[in-house]
Formats: sequence, structure tokens, C-alpha cells
Amino acid sequence: MLGWAIAFFVLALIAAVLGFGGIAGASAGIAKILFFVFLVLLVLSFVARAVRGRSV
Repeated sequence: MLGWAIAFFVLALIAAVLGFGGIAGASAGIAKILFFVFLVLLVLSFVARAVRGRSV
């Protein structure tokens, strides 16, 4: 998930440099959404491991 977020962020940067503002904005928005989904899943996995008693 984090890999996809980074890929969309890089795509947004390249599109912005080349002057494609619409594509850059859309890619940046998708990257932001994917990054926050990644963070939520990461926190949930840490909580699940803590509840089960395993070390992180």
C-alpha cells in the first residue's frame, strides 16, 4: 500500500514538473488517500499484535 502511495506521489511530481496540473492534483489526492489508509492499517496491525500479546 505504501508502495502505491509513493508511486502516485512520484507520478504527481513528474506531472507537475511537466505542467499537467490536473493529473498532478489527482495523483497527489490518490497518494494522500492511500497513505492515510496505509497508516490506519499499520496502527490496526500494531494494536492487534499488542492485544494478542506478541511483541512488535
